[in-house]
Amino acid sequence: MDKNEIRELIRIFDKSDITKLKIKEGDFSIELQKGFDGPVAYAAAPVVHTPSAAPVAPAPVAQIGGEASINAAPAGLSIKSPMVGTFYKSPAPGAAPFAKVGDVIRKGQPIGIIEAMKIMNEIEAEFDCKILEILVEDGQPVEYDMPIFAVEKV
Repeated sequence: MDKNEIRELIRIFDKSDITKLKIKEGDFSIELQKGFDGPVAYAAAPVVHTPSAAPVAPAPVAQIGGEASINAAPAGLSIKSPMVGTFYKSPAPGAAPFAKVGDVIRKGQPIGIIEAMKIMNEIEAEFDCKILEILVEDGQPVEYDMPIFAVEKV
């Protein structure tokens, strides 16, 4: 398989209801799995990998330390996840978060990272806004179009 075929396979897999896929062609093999919560690597890695963690169910709706309520849909505007993956608030373990409740964020400014298939994807604000609430916990699996920040335009 070439890179374009792999990208197309990932795109189709991401949009499907399939949670696990394994393909082997000669010496080449690829395994794709949704909803796992494995160790964090903050560097780009090859797309072809073997996940080692079992699928993890999303946490129930809850209030976490007054800062985040998991899977709660905000009443006003929200910034939603552009992909399936694992959400991280900071660029590295122990580093300061990209955005905190009360921060004013400018369009294009990074607000978090979503790890998908061991590739770290920075999420940027699509408009100037103020962070009202962080709706997911650090390291929590997120789904496509799931609200991750409650915001108000500034």
